Amino acid sequence: MKKITIVLLLLSQISLFAQDHKFGKVSKEELEEKFYPLDSTADAAYLFRKRRTYFDFIAQQGDFQLVTEIHERIKIYTKEGFDMANKSISYYDPDSGAREAVSSIKAYTFSLVNGKVEKEKLSKKNIFKEKKDKYYSLKKITMPNIKEGVIVEIKYRFISPYATSVDNLHFQYGIPLKKFEYQVEIPEYYTFNTKFIGYYTPRMNKTSKNSSIGSLNFTVNVFQFDGLNVPALKNNEPYITSINNFRGGVQFELTQTNFANIGGGIKNYSTSWENVSKEIFKSSNFGSELKKSSYYKDDLEKILTVAKTDSDKVSAIFQHVKNQVKWNEFYGKYTENGVRKAYKERVGNSADINLILTSMLRSAGLDANPVLVSTRTNGVPLFPTIKGFNYVVSMVEFSGGSYVLLDATEKYSLPNILPTRDLNWNGRKVTKDGNSSWVKLTSSKPALEENYLLVNITDDLMAEGMYRTKYDNLNALSYRKNNNHIKEEDLITKLEEKNKIEIEDYKVVNKEKIAKPVIRTVKFVSEDLIEQINGKIYVEPLLFFSQHTNPFKLEDRKFPVDFATPWKDKYTVSIKIPEGYKVETLPEPLAIGLPENLGVFKFQASTVGNKINTICVIQFNSAIIAPQYYAALKDFYGQLVKKESEKIVLVKI
Repeated sequence: MKKITIVLLLLSQISLFAQDHKFGKVSKEELEEKFYPLDSTADAAYLFRKRRTYFDFIAQQGDFQLVTEIHERIKIYTKEGFDMANKSISYYDPDSGAREAVSSIKAYTFSLVNGKVEKEKLSKKNIFKEKKDKYYSLKKITMPNIKEGVIVEIKYRFISPYATSVDNLHFQYGIPLKKFEYQVEIPEYYTFNTKFIGYYTPRMNKTSKNSSIGSLNFTVNVFQFDGLNVPALKNNEPYITSINNFRGGVQFELTQTNFANIGGGIKNYSTSWENVSKEIFKSSNFGSELKKSSYYKDDLEKILTVAKTDSDKVSAIFQHVKNQVKWNEFYGKYTENGVRKAYKERVGNSADINLILTSMLRSAGLDANPVLVSTRTNGVPLFPTIKGFNYVVSMVEFSGGSYVLLDATEKYSLPNILPTRDLNWNGRKVTKDGNSSWVKLTSSKPALEENYLLVNITDDLMAEGMYRTKYDNLNALSYRKNNNHIKEEDLITKLEEKNKIEIEDYKVVNKEKIAKPVIRTVKFVSEDLIEQINGKIYVEPLLFFSQHTNPFKLEDRKFPVDFATPWKDKYTVSIKIPEGYKVETLPEPLAIGLPENLGVFKFQASTVGNKINTICVIQFNSAIIAPQYYAALKDFYGQLVKKESEKIVLVKI
């Protein structure tokens, strides 16, 4: 196998040197390729990707703009790869103010017809603009004549007036990348910190060249990156924040602008986490907003006539803000319309809402501060970066060292039960004087699910019974958020299909009483849970709660398993032995654990009189399982699945 791999690698290298990557010229050999040589499972692959980013001076504006030119050549191998033939480019396009733009779009679809290369040009009617939200638009490209074996080639320019923000470079995708050439050209007036991310790191070559604007001469620093045969990192593994956190790439973070030699000044940016926090805090859309209080003064006075203790104040103010201001689904560390307008119009982004909350808590005499957060989809900020934070929550500290974290954007959240989007390792608390420190975002309370199931086996081998499920902490929040807006009959149908049962009675309590756990009670019958072979009855101890598939498939996983929170599932099942039968076989007990007390699995089935009682517990004490424990976790789940799939065997007396 090693020899075959080496030969394929050499062949791919030879073909690379033979290929012409000039736009609009695709070889017959590329079109004849039936599968990607280094990954026969790939549905598509980037045969070539080129990016050039440079600063262009606009004389009329007296400032630089950022221009990025993209050239992509993509081979489509299977029908599942057709999505790669359509492109959607997001760009900043607000109703007012400076806008980004996507222009100079050119594209072809290449195919092999009777042994000859044919190409079809992208028509303008297949380029669409779609408004994504009030800030962003999408430029959508739909390529013509897509079928298995074709190659699509796309070229476009991305123009941004925000020269201080260079978009991340991506070297790794969900499909393989055969060859890439990237170049970033930065004038001497801008200093950026570069940081490699993910598990693929190419070589970087830094050079410089001379440039000029009229009679002004200056140096341009050139960063070049190139690589061959980058493997895909697919987004098909469970329990991950965002796969982009782990795909190879490089981040550019502005640390300084220096226009002193041309009559300007020097400005330093995010050189440390302390500087990042102070820079955000002193923004008029952050720190200044916290100082405003007159707009809620009357409402707060009413709240404080009832709420006297610190705990009561936190709960009452938290609930008031949730009721008063609805979240518009926009993330933000800076306010959108300002706290006063958000409060009056009863709608705002995450910063509007949680800065209102923080301010009200402070006015009530509590030690409250905002906490900057990078949401799970935004990634983990690896070095001091302003754009690494995209959200804010609130924190109240009490004497004795305890504290609570609060997010009033979420209707069903509780103190210290943040919504899943917030649970991304650590946040950065920012105090009134601009000082800051790290705060752990993950709750110490595990997400709980407890199931209690009673079943009778009838003479005609039907399973009839009832079960009760209790959801608590983050599980209760998730249940309410995912289900409270759905009609009961639809929830019943979904549960029947999932568990292969017919539901006779269904009841959920505490759907809106968020301080209490959600409790669901279901009465059911089923003819699919019991099996009879040669006069013997076979039934799984956990019935429809059994897990039959190990969610972890990879041989090796280089990125952590992220459950978002510690969690615990418990199942207590009691099956009544039918008249005239006795137990022949009962699964053996099993208790296993992960290293470092990361998690445990306990299973025990026993007979008590005419009943078979099974207790099963799955518990993870950490939200994060590091990559070095992946093999142990995969084996852990393998044993769990095997044990839960074992059958109880009943025979006639």
